[in-house]
Amino acid sequence: MTEEMVLQEKTQPRSRRFFIFFLVAAGIIALDQWTKWLVIQSIPLNTSWLPESMQWLSPYARLLHIQNRGVSFGLFQNGNTFFIILTTVIVVAIVYYVSHMDHPSDWMWVAAGMYLGGAVGNLIDRLTLGAVTDFISVGTFYIFNVADASINVSVVLLLLLSWFHERKSSAPKPLTPN
Repeated sequence: MTEEMVLQEKTQPRSRRFFIFFLVAAGIIALDQWTKWLVIQSIPLNTSWLPESMQWLSPYARLLHIQNRGVSFGLFQNGNTFFIILTTVIVVAIVYYVSHMDHPSDWMWVAAGMYLGGAVGNLIDRLTLGAVTDFISVGTFYIFNVADASINVSVVLLLLLSWFHERKSSAPKPLTPN
């Protein structure tokens, strides 16, 4: 990234960054809820679906409609009330953190929006259905949804951005003659 690009990112108005943050979050929430609605309408609970022409893919990937009353990997089943409270606290913490964030990269705001969108998408399910609709099954990996994927991608992105920012700010500065 050139010095000019870094300067431009640093001078972006906060309102533009909040717009990015909330736009990304709203987009993730909309996509998550739409895909879950499609699955609920099209695939009976606890059954899988794959187009006939793609059955060879079945051991590796398929759509499998389940209701997860726990968290990732199906852990802590039947803790819905606790997870509603915990997710609400996380959502408030994200918004608080972002309102005080002054990171030079717009990508940090995108990542934070992805995390918020994923958290709210799953919170909506917990509040309306009492469980989270999961449907993407890849191999023997856990079954997940758009919100889960968004949270996972955002965490990786946040870690990478923080690492790069830390490396850049701790890099030795070149000596300049007086």
